[in-house]
Amino acid sequence: MTGYLTTHVLDTARGRPASGMRIELFRLDHGGRERLAEMLTNRDGRTDTPILPEDRFAVGRYELVFHVGAWLDAEGQDAAGPRFLDEVPIRFGLAEHDHYHVPLLIAPHGYSTYRGS
Repeated sequence: MTGYLTTHVLDTARGRPASGMRIELFRLDHGGRERLAEMLTNRDGRTDTPILPEDRFAVGRYELVFHVGAWLDAEGQDAAGPRFLDEVPIRFGLAEHDHYHVPLLIAPHGYSTYRGS
């Protein structure tokens, strides 16, 4: 089985997918950071294709950066001052060739993640 990585974002404050959020994927290696992909979420809060497809998959350490602050601004959710959440980085390891799913559940003042299916 070849591995791949998917993600999605749900706005838990409004109870709907976070459409149009920018997400970046980085590979972390030898103290460095290489950007592999940048995508926007679709109407379902997902990327249209895996953010790390089978042909680019490698075991290793990665980081997803979700641009939550910019998305909240675009959605008209104004902040009185600096946003509590801006960019949300999630660092994780891919240890075997499998399907990894790393979703983000967001609200203006908190988030959570997990390894999904």
